[in-house]
Amino acid sequence: MSKTKFPTPTAAEEAFYRAFESSDIEGMMAIWLDADYIECIHPMGHRIMGLADIRDSWQGIFRSPTTIKFEMADKRMIEHSSLAIHLVNEIMMLDEGKKQIHVLATNIYEKTAEGWRMILHHASPGPTSKLKGTARHKATVH
Repeated sequence: MSKTKFPTPTAAEEAFYRAFESSDIEGMMAIWLDADYIECIHPMGHRIMGLADIRDSWQGIFRSPTTIKFEMADKRMIEHSSLAIHLVNEIMMLDEGKKQIHVLATNIYEKTAEGWRMILHHASPGPTSKLKGTARHKATVH
């Protein structure tokens, strides 16, 4: 399978959310690195490891008739020569904005000979209160 070469982690992330919004399984899987150590954790879900199981999980999500659009808030990026960590507050707008859900996501990308590829997507339910324009940096022990 020929994959798109993502020149930056941001290009890979933009493709990730486009594929998610359009329920494009081939587009989604083109972003993921084919390696044993990749993982995906959907909100309230278990750890999903490996390309085949990650693909199955996205296929299940994409079967839903619900339309999803994303807005991002408080995005932070930590990028090095071969690894990038993106921390985002996803604002998921369901059914043409009739319902909004806040999700906290960590997306990690690895630079390969074929460009940047996702190695982790970890999403957790976010706060129910309205998001502010800037992130609050407060230590929490859990």
